[in-house]
Amino acid sequence: MDNNYNHSSQYNPYPYGYPPPSSSPYPPPSNYPQYPPPPNSSPYPPYPQPYPPPSPPQTPPEYWYPPPQPFPGAPPPQPFPGAPPPQPFPGASPPYQYPGYSSYPPPPQYNHESSPPPLPEAQQNHYYHHHQDSGGGETPPITAPIYYPPIDQQLSHLSLSNAPSAPASPPAPAATSAETLPLAAPIYPSVIANESLSSHSFHGHSSNFETPLLHTGSLDLSQNNPAFNSSPSFISPQNNQQYQMVSVGPSKKALKVLLLHGNLDIWIHEAKNLPNMDMFHKTMGDFFNRFTPSKITSDPYVSIAVTSAVIGRTYVISNSENPIWKQHFNVPVAHYAAEIHFLVKDSDVVGSQLIGVVAIPVENIYSGTRIEGFFPLINQNGRPCKNGAGLMLSIQYTSMENLSFYHFGVGKDPNGVPGTYFPLRKGGRVTLYQDAHVEYGSLPDFKLDENKHYVHGSCWIDIFDAISRARHLIYITGWSVWHNVKLVRGLANNPEITLGELLKLKSQEGVRVLLLVWDDPTSRNILGFKMDGFMATHDEETRHFFKHSSVQVLLVPRMAGKRHSWVKKQEVGTIYTHHQKTVIVDTEAGYGKRRIMAFVGGLDLCDGRYDTPQHPLFRTLSTVHSEDFHNPTFTGNLAGCPREPWHDMHSRIDGPAAYDVMTNFEERWLKASKPHGLKKLKTSYDDALLRIERVPELLSINDQPCLNDNDPEGWHVQIFRSIDSNSVKGFPKDPKLAAQKNLVCGKNVMIDMSIHSAYVKAIRSAQHFIYIENQYFIGSSYNWSSYKDLGANNLIPMEIALKIASKIKAQERFAVYIVMPMWPEGVPTGSATQRILFWQNKTMQMMYETIYKALEEVGLEGAFSIQDYLNFFCLGNREASSPNDNLGDESPSTGNTPQGLSRKSRRFMIYVHSKGMIVDDEYVIIGSANINQRSMEGTRDTEIAMGAYQPHHTWATKHSSPLGQVYGYRMSLWAEHLGHVDDRFTQPESLECVRHVRSLSEANWKQFASDQVSEMRGHLLKYPVEVDRRGKVKSLPGFENFPDVGGQIVGSFLGIQENLTI
Repeated sequence: MDNNYNHSSQYNPYPYGYPPPSSSPYPPPSNYPQYPPPPNSSPYPPYPQPYPPPSPPQTPPEYWYPPPQPFPGAPPPQPFPGAPPPQPFPGASPPYQYPGYSSYPPPPQYNHESSPPPLPEAQQNHYYHHHQDSGGGETPPITAPIYYPPIDQQLSHLSLSNAPSAPASPPAPAATSAETLPLAAPIYPSVIANESLSSHSFHGHSSNFETPLLHTGSLDLSQNNPAFNSSPSFISPQNNQQYQMVSVGPSKKALKVLLLHGNLDIWIHEAKNLPNMDMFHKTMGDFFNRFTPSKITSDPYVSIAVTSAVIGRTYVISNSENPIWKQHFNVPVAHYAAEIHFLVKDSDVVGSQLIGVVAIPVENIYSGTRIEGFFPLINQNGRPCKNGAGLMLSIQYTSMENLSFYHFGVGKDPNGVPGTYFPLRKGGRVTLYQDAHVEYGSLPDFKLDENKHYVHGSCWIDIFDAISRARHLIYITGWSVWHNVKLVRGLANNPEITLGELLKLKSQEGVRVLLLVWDDPTSRNILGFKMDGFMATHDEETRHFFKHSSVQVLLVPRMAGKRHSWVKKQEVGTIYTHHQKTVIVDTEAGYGKRRIMAFVGGLDLCDGRYDTPQHPLFRTLSTVHSEDFHNPTFTGNLAGCPREPWHDMHSRIDGPAAYDVMTNFEERWLKASKPHGLKKLKTSYDDALLRIERVPELLSINDQPCLNDNDPEGWHVQIFRSIDSNSVKGFPKDPKLAAQKNLVCGKNVMIDMSIHSAYVKAIRSAQHFIYIENQYFIGSSYNWSSYKDLGANNLIPMEIALKIASKIKAQERFAVYIVMPMWPEGVPTGSATQRILFWQNKTMQMMYETIYKALEEVGLEGAFSIQDYLNFFCLGNREASSPNDNLGDESPSTGNTPQGLSRKSRRFMIYVHSKGMIVDDEYVIIGSANINQRSMEGTRDTEIAMGAYQPHHTWATKHSSPLGQVYGYRMSLWAEHLGHVDDRFTQPESLECVRHVRSLSEANWKQFASDQVSEMRGHLLKYPVEVDRRGKVKSLPGFENFPDVGGQIVGSFLGIQENLTI
């Protein structure tokens, strides 16, 4: 049961803020040899050219900003033209930046990678700031004034001029004229202090798509405000950011709650004159002064929060009252907010203390204005926390309307998703798979461009062949790997050998066989006493099977870092998993050489996964599933029960990107195999990894031949991950160096969260339709109607809803199809399953309500339904009785038990385990990551995914619907789910296609739910909920519970709020 839920979250101080790209492409690992290119690489034709370098970045326009204006009473600053630019802090890290925008560099007059934009020299007790209207976005509408905590003291005396602006990434158009903004009355800023702001807590606002909301009265600083209440129970003291809110009297200023949808470009420069928050340590240090001559003071860092969401944070600087960060953030946002908060905190062993806060109103930056300067830090009393204490920062918002690189499709950008750990690799081949096995001729033939035909691959047969033909290495990662699984079944003249036997045979041939398998903490094998784990991963069985062979198996627990508390270590080890699923082998490259090939996707090599597009329930129980029955929905006597059909997506990568998959394995293996305890006393140890530089036959990544750019079958592929430094060896410990590898700096951890980055970029770039299959669909809880502080903070659902809303506003067609399981794997009446269903229901309703507001805004709510744009589906099957059925000798009770009812009705859901997305028939993402917080955050489950497209089969190249392999793959998936092919399927965004698919799914649901047993041709069912015209999602009349097995379809939530199931 590959469940990636039911577990707690780990605090991520950077839930979707992304680091900066390095100035150079990702370097290959040091163990890659430098061979000259081979003369040829079978089975491909000869490639005369080497692997092409990435395209040069574009040069953005210049920007301008005026000299700063002082606060009242502050001495005037020196004129900017004569002031020298600040020198970069010695050893400072390159600026942080969201990975999606590294291909858009700053203006050439500044070194964007090494130094921030020039700012005036700030002196103690002198507060300067200025802003520049760059013309981005629309001016927010004026609303009636209402009370709100004051912040105008920080923003008075603003002005515009034609002075050069700090660089923005991506930039917005420069202002064409200077203009003076009206001055605001000097009043005290909003105050935040000492109560919890969790990175998992969002406090969103419901609003019309464009009309801003008013944030009425003073900011709620009480404990009842979900933005600032205590953190979930599974957030460790080290990672929890504790502070309280102190109420402030009402002001005469009203702040509007506006939709921030675009990017925030932020610089955190430095802080001055911070107070010493370590008073206990200071007192003890004074007492023992002769033993502690060095000064002990605050360990400051800065958190950036939008509403209740922490979107970025700096690294901690120890013992400094004048810290210098010079860190850059370019963060995607999709939030309703009134203010952006910069919280300077003191990191302590058991948490953190608020030092002071700077609050920037959203309406002041909404039009593209850049605000920058040295701002006073305000404490819980609404006054400066210390005389002269302040934070130097700059911030600029660029709306989606001004991010032009999203406007031309996901396949337009030749650099892929920039700023990630692994770059886009050009050249190679990709094979896309549906299910573990596809019988020849079982799916329709699809004609592609260039008179090609889509070939339906058979995943497990291809994996079996790849392992069988390996000569040097076989590396496997899995949530579960079972030695008894048979990859090839039911084929004449083919012996059914188990995976374990095959791997032993290959290791005896001298092939290096290494397995990285998640160590389920609930499974144990102590002195011969075996206890199968709760998740039934067979990890101990598999290790025992290979114990006396040359196959090396590492059972790898999900571990926290050394600096985490004992409680946190137990939590991480018990709750989180290693969820990646990869197979890496060497394969024939021609001319006596061999290259690396990799399989990536959602299929584990274990029981319950083998299935075909027909998804039988009973008919194969005595044949291919006779030793592979899997259905965790039922407990007790399983005789006569239907098996759980399994639908999945997988891929094979043959080309340079396969080496990045191998790098991921090597980094994880080195971390997992690191010696501990007495093993450290050894002078050396063998890490078991094959060093390919010592094998002349093996090509390195630099030796990989590149397909000709004119080859219509070529692919561009990029590898993404969700993983942190506790699971890999090779991430720098120094935040400055980590930024160079595009890693996010967390508290005591470095994070690669490029999977979330890839999804956001693909959704924002989509022009016609999005098709998603995923095991879970939970996110953007900050915009739910309730439970806003749940912590499911990934942007994916909100980005999809806003994409549809923008297309409605532009009066363009757009459609989204989302396929997920009928219920999460397990007992549907269980509390964990019910909570997941409840969170999914809240996610669906938030999206539908956003779409309705967009329709209402343009007056189309009467002409179109919200389901003309967004639909949710599930899969199910029903079989008529057959003489080939094998229901076993014993039958469950024919009473009202789930087993008896399912046997009688002869129906069951098809479990959707896929983790994939197709955009505009040109781009595909496939991997192990679910759409929930566990998979996207990077500090929870470890994940891997690939994103790929064929450059000759994109909208930008064809100027029409692409008809490449991605198109063939989607059409094949739809043929499997719908049972037939229709010409309307070729235009998924069309209203005719949307309504036709929805009508077919409704008919299939009626057949599935009927009391009469009948054979089902199509498997795609409408998700069994009713959506009213305004987006309210409720139970389908007559079907409040799932047929046969029970459990509320819309879920339920009765317990204490937690984040175990998000």
